[in-house]
Parts: sequence; structure tokens; C-alpha cells
Amino acid sequence: MRLTLRARLALWAALATGLAVLLVAAGLYFAVNGFMRGAQAERLQTGASGIQTRLEAALRAQGDDFSQVLGYIVTPTLLENVANADPETRRSVELRVLRAQGNGWVQVSTPNFPPDAPLPGAAVERRGGGGRGGRDQGGQGEQGRGMAGPDLTPSGSHLLLLRPLMGGQALLQVAADARMLGDAQRAFTRALTWWLPLALLLSLVGGWVVAGRLLRPVRNLEAAARGIGEGSDLRCPLPGAGTGDELARLALTLQGSYARLADARDREQAFLRAAAHDLRSPLAALTARVEGSLSRDRDAERYRADLREIGTDLTRLSTLANHLLLLAKDPSALGRAPVPLRDLAADAVDRARELSELADVDLVAPQPVTVPGDRVLLGQAIWNLTMNAVRHAPGATVTVTVQSAGAQARVTVQDDGPGVDAATLSRLGEAFYRPSESRAGDGHGLGLALARRAAELHGGTLTLASAPGRGFTAILSLPAGAQLAGAQALPSAS
Repeated sequence: MRLTLRARLALWAALATGLAVLLVAAGLYFAVNGFMRGAQAERLQTGASGIQTRLEAALRAQGDDFSQVLGYIVTPTLLENVANADPETRRSVELRVLRAQGNGWVQVSTPNFPPDAPLPGAAVERRGGGGRGGRDQGGQGEQGRGMAGPDLTPSGSHLLLLRPLMGGQALLQVAADARMLGDAQRAFTRALTWWLPLALLLSLVGGWVVAGRLLRPVRNLEAAARGIGEGSDLRCPLPGAGTGDELARLALTLQGSYARLADARDREQAFLRAAAHDLRSPLAALTARVEGSLSRDRDAERYRADLREIGTDLTRLSTLANHLLLLAKDPSALGRAPVPLRDLAADAVDRARELSELADVDLVAPQPVTVPGDRVLLGQAIWNLTMNAVRHAPGATVTVTVQSAGAQARVTVQDDGPGVDAATLSRLGEAFYRPSESRAGDGHGLGLALARRAAELHGGTLTLASAPGRGFTAILSLPAGAQLAGAQALPSAS
């Protein structure tokens, strides 16, 4: 089962808290343990120095031959008295005195000296051996003292400190109880065993609560988006939209996306209504003419007139259907064969002259210009621009210019007619939009829309410029040759 985002955030918070607790606990454990062990070792060395001084003073009072006093003068009672003479070491240390004898050790210790404490090794035995000679041979005793220096080692629940005694004739071993360190470690472990689960539980609960508060704007945004989807009001403002943080910017982005979808939906609905209206009018006219022709007998001339009117309506329907299909054309189905723009412009100029004997249409194309694209769609776009100028600027001179401008190919259709105002110019190119003064014409408001769509599908642009009394200019700009090499093998759409 996939966890919710809130649960995942809470688990991540608990995991991060647990890891932080473990890291802090480990740091404290090693720091405190090292501090306590160092403090105890320092205290042990300080106490051992005093014990060594007092014990050596007591032994020198009995004579120089240490072998004669070990076991007689150095007794467990003497060692206890020496250890208890200092309040710092009273009842906290145990002592053992060792002297090498053959392959072993002669030793005397306090009653509670740990029996499992290890004896010194062979190297220490060689340093500490030699009896009286170790003291009498010049600096040999000092050398033994320096080599045998303080030797602090852990042993079970004790810390052992090894010191040379009587110039190296014997060794003093001091054992301090280190169970306090073990008790502290066990107490720390017990506390960590209890506190770690509690910290994880608290962090889990806290993470759950904090994640809920953090995700509250997301839930509000989700509810608002669901309401917009159910109510179809794409322009409804989303809660929290703004530029404050990431969620606010996300809400603002979604709000803008919904608004653009609303605009696209409105344009689509307007397009469909206009298309239905333009389709319904010629269909209604066809139905009326057919019904009128069949209502009573007529002469042949009247039938021919009716058929001519029916043919006109069918031509308009066919043109409208073709334009709608071209507007809805899938970009992946476009042809990318070389298209000669000068030939398409010449064909458009010739057809315009044929349809209107009074049309003053000229072509300016000094050199061939070829672009990769769909021949049918580009030809229809150039034809629409040409006929738009001829139809809406009757009697004006129309000039169709084909030229190459760097990486762009341009087809410019310009007339010196009355032009249009800025408000009308801003809406030209919308599907089915026709200025009120031209509603009675034969156009259906798709010519410029199709030309603009053709430019967009080919990676180009359609630019319109006009002003009242200054004519009208339409510039179709297309990328020239950028895709020609890879487009040779693609078929042209029909």
C-alpha cells in the first residue's frame, strides 16, 4: 500500500530525529566516557605517585637490600596503611609489589587486589631485574625507571598502573576500581533505550501534525481544483495564489493555466458556433431552393437558375469544409517537401485575375524562393491572403511580393485600399471573425485564420499592418531551408 505524502513526511521526520538522537548520543557517550576515564586515570596517577613515595620511604628505613624485606616488612598490612594514608586513595585503590625471581615473580598484595590482574611481561621483567646491582651501577637505576615509566592499562573492571620501585628492584602495581565507568555506560545505555523510542514517537507525532499543517494549503488547492473541475468555472480564483512561497506560486501557475484553458474553450465554442452558423445558412438555403423547385413544375430556364444557385451554395460549403479541415490539420501529418513560393504566388495571382476582370493584381518575384513545407496548406494560405485583398479592397492595386530575407522567406500581400482601424486589426485572424461592413460578402471569416495557422505549423508568423486610408499589408514569414535537407523524403500532404 502506498503511503500518503503526509505519512511519508512524518516518517522522514521521525527517521531524521532518530538519526540525530543516535549521533548526539554517540558523541556524548564517547566524550563523557573519555572524560571520565581520563579523569580517573589522572587521579590514579596522582595517587600512585604519593603511594610510591610513601612506600619507598618506608622501605628505605628498613635497609637497602630489597630482597630481604619483601614478605617481611612489605606486608599486606603495610600496603593497606600506605594506600589509606591519603584520603584520595583510601579504599579506592589496591596495591601489589612484585620482584622478579627466576622465571616468575615474588609478590605481596593487599587482600582485595584483583586476582585476575595480569603480571608484567618479559620486557618489564628484564628492566626490573638485577637486584642490588640495578641500583649500584651508576645510572642503571635511572635508566630502568625511565624505561618502566607509568604503564596504565585496563583489566576487567579495574585500571592498572605499573610503577618502578626502589630504583627498579621491584615493581609497584596499583589497581583502581573502574566499575563506575561501566555503571555510567550501562546507565547511559538504559536511558538511550528508553529515550530513543520516545523521541521517535514524539517526532512521528510532531511530524504528522506539522506535515498536516504544511499540506493544508495543498488540500485546499486540491479541493478548489476539484470544484473547478466539477463546476467548469475555469476562471475561479485558487486559494493562496500569489508569489509568497512555492505553493503560492504553484497555485498562481495553475490559476493562469486554467484561465488559458478557459480562453481556449471560449474560442473553441465560438469557433464551433460560428462554424455551425456558417454551415447552417447555406444548408438552409439549399433546402429552401430544393423544396421550392420541387413544389411545382417550372420551365427549364428556371430549373437551370435554381441549379446555379444550388451550385453556388455547394461551392461555399465545400470551401468552408476544406478550410475547416486545413485548420484542424495535425502537424505530424504535414508534408515537408520543397515548396516553390513563387509558383504558388503566381498561381494565386492568375486565379484572382480570372475570378475578377477588374482586379489589379501584380506579382513581384525576382528570384525563386523555396521552403520546406506542405504545398497544399501554403498554397491555400497565399491564395487566402490574395483574395482577402481583392475582395475587401475593390478597385485597389494589390501587389504580391515573394522574396528571401536571410534565413526567412516572405510572401507580402499589400493593397492601397481603405485599410482598417486598430480595433478591427487586432481581431483579424480570429476564426469566423468578419467586420460588420463585410458580413454581406462571400467570405466566411476563415481566410486569415487559416493563413496564420499555416504559418504557425511551419514555424513562421503572419504579420498584419493597416491604418484607415493607408491600405492593408499581410506578411507571411517562413523559415527558409532550415529543414529542407531532412524533409526531402517526406511526402506532400494532399
